[in-house]
Amino acid sequence: MDDAVRLSSARGKALLAATALGSGMAFLDGTVVNVALPTIGRELDADLAALQWTVNAYTLTLAALILLGGALGDRVGRRRIFTLGVVWFTAASVMCALAPVVEVLIAARALQGVGGALLTPGALAILQTTMHPDDRARSIGAWAGLTGVSGIIGPLLGGWLLEFDWRWVFGINVPLAAVTVWLIQTNAPESRDEDNVGQFDGPGAAFGALALGASTYALINWPATGATTTVVGAAVLSVAAAVAFILREQRAPNPMVPLTLFSDRTFSVINIMTFVVYGGLSGVMFFLVMQLQVSLEWSPLAAGIATLPITLLMLFFSGRSADLSTRFGVRAPLVVGSLCGAAGVGLLATIDAGDGYVSAVLPGVVLLGIGLTTLVPTLTATVMAAAPQQLAGIASGVNNGVSRAAGLIAVAALPALTGLAGESYADPEALTAAYRGAMIVCAILLAGGALSALAIRAVVAEPEIAEAAPAVPDESSPAAVDETATSAPCSAPGMPPSYGR
Repeated sequence: MDDAVRLSSARGKALLAATALGSGMAFLDGTVVNVALPTIGRELDADLAALQWTVNAYTLTLAALILLGGALGDRVGRRRIFTLGVVWFTAASVMCALAPVVEVLIAARALQGVGGALLTPGALAILQTTMHPDDRARSIGAWAGLTGVSGIIGPLLGGWLLEFDWRWVFGINVPLAAVTVWLIQTNAPESRDEDNVGQFDGPGAAFGALALGASTYALINWPATGATTTVVGAAVLSVAAAVAFILREQRAPNPMVPLTLFSDRTFSVINIMTFVVYGGLSGVMFFLVMQLQVSLEWSPLAAGIATLPITLLMLFFSGRSADLSTRFGVRAPLVVGSLCGAAGVGLLATIDAGDGYVSAVLPGVVLLGIGLTTLVPTLTATVMAAAPQQLAGIASGVNNGVSRAAGLIAVAALPALTGLAGESYADPEALTAAYRGAMIVCAILLAGGALSALAIRAVVAEPEIAEAAPAVPDESSPAAVDETATSAPCSAPGMPPSYGR
């Protein structure tokens, strides 16, 4: 590992900045768009369905292609695919900023998702394969904290940009992308899976994209339109494509997604937990900013500032949550963080017209921030440590795809489940009733994350002491991978794929 990069070096810091900034653009857009939805709806004369598609068009293409993005990075070159994703994402952002009608905006958001699918898996994979083994968990934790902040800061930045024009919500990506490309090209060595030299698994990529895309389409439309022929057809197609994908990956000589990844029960359990937790978080961010603007009649900037405590907690304390993992093991921060976040969302569910910030909003926001700061860094580091290094890109793609799919389902299903449809989001009474129901569901989902975390003890032994973990595990050994999966998060934390993702 003589060529490995140390996090304390100037190059290591530049690599961290590049990957965090690139991922941050994708995560930032997820939450910054949420706060702009009421303004976009007014200026482009869009109904609730169009606003949902403004969010979900991005998630649709990202979810469909994120496995392909991770696999391409492992095969073609992680730096190359990451850079391509940043450039693609930025070009689509410019299209969003110039969109004259909501239909063009939705199409441009779909193109943004393609770029996001290329860049998102590469960020974690670059850190996992480039950083020195002693610094991997710490760098992933720092990346998680920084990108988590970028997602949480979205409402604040969005509220400020809306003081000028909603189009700057997308235009801000241009200078961020320029810095990202320069940093990654000048500091990141190219890396790939050198053993992956056979023919690319084209059928596997096609079946995987079709399964994810068709299921995403069905989930988006089923709550709004019911079991129409198109929706049912998409659902059936997704199941058929998923079966074909599994059969293909079992038999392919060079599979895009080696199914042995899921034989590691830590990897599987953490991905289940990711799905539950990010479903809840996505629902919270979608409904909270609308409730503050519509029912409490706050400005977009005020609604954005309301979540600032979460940003500050993530920024200053994500790294220190490593101490919790070191002292109590992996499971403790996952359980405590999930329950604390659920309690915070439960408090936020009580917000009503006329409420003040300090008495009604701040307590819930602070509790949610503490929960995220405790939970997310360990979640991210654990899932990456549970996968073999040569599959870092596809492992990151799987975990990001899980979190995005969870967010998609939440945004698509919660309005219908709570009776919000058409223009009713602009009615304070209707919105408040739907908001309460949605937040209760989100709190239950976060609490469910704690139940998922409890299963970790049964599938992997928690480290008795952090120092017992090997400094440089032999990644060719399954036992070493399991050990890393539990001990790596104990070295350091951070924050994961954005739930705006």
